[in-house]
Amino acid sequence: MLKFVKSHMETIDGVASYPMISLMIFFVFFVALFWWVFTATKEHVKEMGELPLDNDQPNKL
Repeated sequence: MLKFVKSHMETIDGVASYPMISLMIFFVFFVALFWWVFTATKEHVKEMGELPLDNDQPNKL
């Protein structure tokens, strides 16, 4: 099975760039998430943390 996949991947032009693109997407996503976590206001974090316990809204099933 691996031999089939390896031989198939070798026929694709520019296949070596896919791992680098994946790494860049992964890196950018987690840098953006890291930035959002540290810039979120405490009020917003508290509001989101209490959201599951909020009984003011009716349950929608």
